[in-house]
Amino acid sequence: MRQRIYIDTSVVGGYFDEEFKEATAMLFHRLENKEIVFVISDLLDLELIDAPERVRQLLQKYSADNFERVSLTAEALKLAGTYISEKVVGQTSVEDCRHIALATINRVDVLASWNFKHIVNLDRIKGYNSVNLRLGFSMIEIRSPKDLVDYGE
Repeated sequence: MRQRIYIDTSVVGGYFDEEFKEATAMLFHRLENKEIVFVISDLLDLELIDAPERVRQLLQKYSADNFERVSLTAEALKLAGTYISEKVVGQTSVEDCRHIALATINRVDVLASWNFKHIVNLDRIKGYNSVNLRLGFSMIEIRSPKDLVDYGE
């Protein structure tokens, strides 16, 4: 069974960013090789609307069977709101919380992001998982794409 990796907008943009492109391209190579499935959401689609053309078009280069689509639900909105009310992050990070809630509710293997301030951050991850466990959800694994690629020998 292929590993299911939820990606947020930073991973798509990271494909074209000098700092992140090498590891991001390696992650996309794993996608091409059918080693993994990207779990993507309608929230990602909305965030990409204002992105540059090449960023918006990137995912369209890949076959639909490389993706699993999930939708923002009332349950995800409620969980994201709880992350905010529990002060895991501030109100300005509501979209980040929605990504984490979607990944949690859909029981992905890992959430990938380049957002080190609000998502791939040990203190934040502890906070998200504390809320998840208290509410009966599984813990969420959160990593940067750099942690999800095979560097060979």
